[in-house]
Amino acid sequence: MPEFNIWAVIAAAISAFVIGGLWYSPALFGKAWQREAGISDEKMKSANMPMIFGLSLVLSLIAALVFALFLGPRPPLALGLGAGFAAGLCWVGASFGINYLFEGKSLKLFLINAGYHTVQFTVIGLILALWP
Repeated sequence: MPEFNIWAVIAAAISAFVIGGLWYSPALFGKAWQREAGISDEKMKSANMPMIFGLSLVLSLIAALVFALFLGPRPPLALGLGAGFAAGLCWVGASFGINYLFEGKSLKLFLINAGYHTVQFTVIGLILALWP
């Protein structure tokens, strides 16, 4: 059976959820993201936010769990940080980049979304490496 620390996974998932809340808030990139993604204030107000937040947390748990399995038990700090940064920038960011090129989405939207996932996975890797 694969070894991982469930508490580290939960903490990492919650960190991703919190970072996303801040990243996409009006205090940081929320308004620019809305504008670039073509999402109006009316659409935001009519969205089922409890469902979106709930499923986002579940998906964050899945991402943190699979990343913990990828890193293995008690990864060194350099591996946690390096693999987290690489996963966010090179796996998620590059994959977004391919889609965005074909979809004709803006560089600004790419930078906002890929930036979030780069920070998200770097912090996930950090938590998984530091948790005893």
